[in-house]
Amino acid sequence: MSDLKAKFLEVYSVLKSELLNDPAFEFTNDSREWVERMVDYNVPGGKLNRGLSVVDSYKLLKEGRELTSDETFLSCALGWCIEWLQAYFLVLDDIMDGSHTRRGQPCWFRLPKVGLIAANDGILLRNHISRILKKHFREKPYYVDLLDLFNEVEFQTASGQMIDLITTLAGEKDLSKYSLPLHRRIVQYKTAYYSFYLPVACALLMSGEKLDNHIDVKDILIEMGIYFQVQDDCLDCFGDPDVIGKIGTDIEDFKCSWLVVKALDLCNEEQKKLLYENYGKEDPDCVAKVKELYKTLKIQDVFLEYESKSYEKLNKAIEAHPSRAVQAVLKSFLAKIYKRQK
Repeated sequence: MSDLKAKFLEVYSVLKSELLNDPAFEFTNDSREWVERMVDYNVPGGKLNRGLSVVDSYKLLKEGRELTSDETFLSCALGWCIEWLQAYFLVLDDIMDGSHTRRGQPCWFRLPKVGLIAANDGILLRNHISRILKKHFREKPYYVDLLDLFNEVEFQTASGQMIDLITTLAGEKDLSKYSLPLHRRIVQYKTAYYSFYLPVACALLMSGEKLDNHIDVKDILIEMGIYFQVQDDCLDCFGDPDVIGKIGTDIEDFKCSWLVVKALDLCNEEQKKLLYENYGKEDPDCVAKVKELYKTLKIQDVFLEYESKSYEKLNKAIEAHPSRAVQAVLKSFLAKIYKRQK
């Protein structure tokens, strides 16, 4: 395990212990045990990319200067706030989607004795972020900006989730609603803000920057987030489940995936009919027919072309940024996701 990840996990233990001894609530043994088990189950289990990238970005903004132990702790704490936000979204997401597994284990609400208590656990996870920010950042000049940032991003993500949910309403499945602008809107709000913009925005605030001066950085990161999700849509269909860690179900779930939107653009009337008849069905034969159509339409080649154009466009935008340090942050993000396999 890298030193940074080990340090990051140490900070998790500190934050968790503070939350379990929060003076604003009188814990009983039962309630403390519940919260500890719930947090351990839902917060640290992912790849931790979002959280770690706060620390990475902050380091790059400091242009290689060794971080003080206080700076390391605070950048890790902000990283964990994003991981907590992610956990809060996922716990509630899984209930809404009726999902069964998450990160290779049963969804939290599927556990015996948890059920819909998970809805309140989601609310608790969201409140933990405010507690962490209050305890460690209250005296900082950028405290209000941090609160504002988390509130904005939460609103954007919840709104993106809403568009996604109302587009895939059972009984109202209508492929003709699906288009590239709709796909872009869902992805921009549901994924790009909190996964790409939020970690860099946290690092910028810690560095004493004002976010209003970095609208161009936000735009580049949103574009990157959209590219990332298009990759995700392709991996969902064509990726190796052993490598990506899950079996893709976008076709069965009637998702407004980039692949289906592109297919609708490219197919003739007969192929369109086949898509309409088979998309969004649980039946493995229907799924196979859709995948076969994607192959006939050479959707993977269309993706490769999209990928190289996006990469070129993003690089150009990054090169145009006046700050070398900010360029380094954006380049490191792009390097992590370009041509990824999982």
